Amino acid sequence: MAKTKTLILGVTVIIALLLLSMTGYSRERQKKNESKEKTEVAKKDTYGDLVKKAKVAEGMIKILTVENDYYFEIADSLMGRDLLIVNKVSGVPYELNDAGLNRGMEYDDKLVRFYKDEQLNKVWVTTYNPRVSASEGDAIAESVKANYRESVIEYFPIEAYGKDSTSVVIKVNKIFDGSEKSFNDVYNSISLGGTIKKDLSKILSVKVFPSNVVVKSLMTTSVVDGGVAVPLTVETTTNLVLLPEKPMKPRFADNRVGFFTTEHAYFNDVQQKVEKREFVHRWRLEPKPEDVEKYSRGEVVEPVKPIVFYIDPSTPKQWREEIKAGVLDWQAAFEAAGFKNAVIAKDVPEGDEDFDIDDVRYSVITYAASEQANAMGPSVVDPRSGEIIEADVVWWHNVMSLLHSWIQVQTGPIDPRARGNKLSDEHMASAIRFVSSHEVGHTFGLKHNMGASWSFPTDSLRSPSFTSKMGGTASSIMDYARFNYVAQPGDGVVDITPKIGVYDKFAINWAYRWLDTKTPQEELPVLNGWIREHEGDPMYWYGEQQDPKDPIDPRSQDEDLGDDVVKANRYGIMNLKRIVPNIVAWTEEEGEGFTQAGRLLMAVINQWKMYAGHVTANVGGIYINNPVMGSAEDRYVPVPRERQKESVKYLIDEVFIVPDWLFGADVWKKSYPIQMGVEYSPYTVAREMQYATFYNLLKDERLMRMFDAEATLGRAKCYTPEEMFADIHNVIFASSNAGKNLSLYERMTQKNFIDAIIVSSNKAVEKTTKKALHNNSNTCCFASKEAAFKIEPREDAQLRVLHFTSMGRVSEAVSVKRGELLKVLKLAESKRNTGDVETRNHYEDLIIRIKEALNMR
Repeated sequence: MAKTKTLILGVTVIIALLLLSMTGYSRERQKKNESKEKTEVAKKDTYGDLVKKAKVAEGMIKILTVENDYYFEIADSLMGRDLLIVNKVSGVPYELNDAGLNRGMEYDDKLVRFYKDEQLNKVWVTTYNPRVSASEGDAIAESVKANYRESVIEYFPIEAYGKDSTSVVIKVNKIFDGSEKSFNDVYNSISLGGTIKKDLSKILSVKVFPSNVVVKSLMTTSVVDGGVAVPLTVETTTNLVLLPEKPMKPRFADNRVGFFTTEHAYFNDVQQKVEKREFVHRWRLEPKPEDVEKYSRGEVVEPVKPIVFYIDPSTPKQWREEIKAGVLDWQAAFEAAGFKNAVIAKDVPEGDEDFDIDDVRYSVITYAASEQANAMGPSVVDPRSGEIIEADVVWWHNVMSLLHSWIQVQTGPIDPRARGNKLSDEHMASAIRFVSSHEVGHTFGLKHNMGASWSFPTDSLRSPSFTSKMGGTASSIMDYARFNYVAQPGDGVVDITPKIGVYDKFAINWAYRWLDTKTPQEELPVLNGWIREHEGDPMYWYGEQQDPKDPIDPRSQDEDLGDDVVKANRYGIMNLKRIVPNIVAWTEEEGEGFTQAGRLLMAVINQWKMYAGHVTANVGGIYINNPVMGSAEDRYVPVPRERQKESVKYLIDEVFIVPDWLFGADVWKKSYPIQMGVEYSPYTVAREMQYATFYNLLKDERLMRMFDAEATLGRAKCYTPEEMFADIHNVIFASSNAGKNLSLYERMTQKNFIDAIIVSSNKAVEKTTKKALHNNSNTCCFASKEAAFKIEPREDAQLRVLHFTSMGRVSEAVSVKRGELLKVLKLAESKRNTGDVETRNHYEDLIIRIKEALNMR
């Protein structure tokens, strides 16, 4: 009994203590609640005070401006929503302009979300990569969420609560005045680095609209150049764009049609491998609800929202209509996809104070006052779906100098209007229209199609009826098929400028035709069927852009024309031979020197060099196709033996035997060729251009591809490196074998040949290399020189790669090169005492070079 009383007493004490503790906890909790209520009341009072003092702008986010401080009032309904930060360059100093950075260029986009944290009295900003998703309800969805989580990039103290506590107010100066780089890191984005000088930077303006905020700032830094500190101030525009809650249904890419893409990975419980896809970049074009039935019947209807481009008001007036025409030329392509009036070009409305060319509500063809000769057509993409939400063509003023040079050297022989130092406005306008169409094509998501020029038979480029019917020089304006250099005087060809072609209409239809399906996976059979309808037709073939220094598939090259580059280039040489004797007459101006003649001479030389590069690609070339199950074509097809042999003969005829029509011309007496202010002597030009061709032809990567073809097809069906070396040797050492004195250019050619072999053989062991078929560098199409500052492209397209291993110690490429060196050594030693003094000195030089290279001394 005593024990029972003791137990009851103990329990009573415990209960009492618990009650006391709970009472204390309750009082503490009450105090915290009272404190929180007081804080909320205080913050509401603060909100009232802010509103009284502030200039208020209503929109997606309410903007409160108090003197030099800027506040965002963010509604709870925006918390967790996807917003896209889009930064643009709005103004640059001379130093950056000269380096290739200009107004309209975009950088450092990121997807962000705002989250309210009442416990810590903060608003967090996170960013995440939306390129991964999981099926809703699947078990793996939780793992996807955990393994691809958001990252915090910024926070803001909550300054006040809005009415009914359904919004919060944060001060945002620090992310726009240079204090923090979370939203706008301009100098690192252009690879310049440097720290923002806050005292020399400021917010210029903040504007808000129903679905975006636009903030302009001045960002100042300095860099040291040659020991001197150079101040740099860039004006930037930061857009904060509200993305739709439901992303556009994506369309899956196919490497048989060339579009920029965004990668995506799908996870679900039933799969045994992650489904990896790429989303095509395209605008959201949909038929109006009342027109869906008409559209389904094949009628052409207007889209819910057309694509509208505005012309920068700073564009010279004489070019505006042709730039618009270049945009509107795409109407026919979109009509092929079932949409009329899908593309509109217009001037900026007069008196519209809200219009800003850096505002992502507007797609603008921006005109850049710059000495750069370039143009580009990037776009802003919703990374969740590939939807293009805005695009800007950046048009450098000096691109016209490049157009003039191409037109003059490529069409002067057949068009007298192209021969002078200045084109008529009408003539230049037609070229500007072509550039406009090409760049706008990029803003629709189209990549370069460097295989489009190959679709035209070379001789058909001399046909007035064919070029008139097919339009220009290729099946796609997205090729670098510039102007028709194949057509000859008397052919009567007048359609010499690239135009939107068969492939362009097909590609736009493939990407933009609206399909009434729920998922992109359901579209795949239809999309594949559209491609298979044209299988084997070169007019619909897509050829990826490759590294122009070493293209693997010779069908997809920059600046070439026709399906037979050897024949095309021989026609081109015939036209160059017509230009050279007339260079002075075409460029002369009373009282002026011969600078223009020098520039035209350099343009001819560059064209001659370009022809050599096109032909070289055939040697060791591989036609690379994209077959799918059921296709008859093979994936890898070596260039036919005779085409390769013919290409080497072209190089022998036009490059390795130095052409007298070019280097012996009278124009050299008046001017050397001039490029970027430098004058080049004939011997220097011939030596350097020829050497570059030798080195390109004889490099190990090319020889290894030739050996690969031999391993695949057998020696009898291939043009082998041994045969190539023999073909070259028999020509350039013909005079030596005959015991003749060697001319200056003959000695130069032999030295170039031997040195190219030696230099390319000097690496004992080549590292494993992966060769990309194209570098997808960006959408800069007309660059005349490399920009010093680069903004990396947004598109993360997967590069198709081919893998080669050189391994010098066991490479057949080394064997054939050493064999040639020994062959020449034997010849030089047998002829060292023959010929004039220059020839004998030359042979002694060859002997020393070869023995040193082979470690024979």
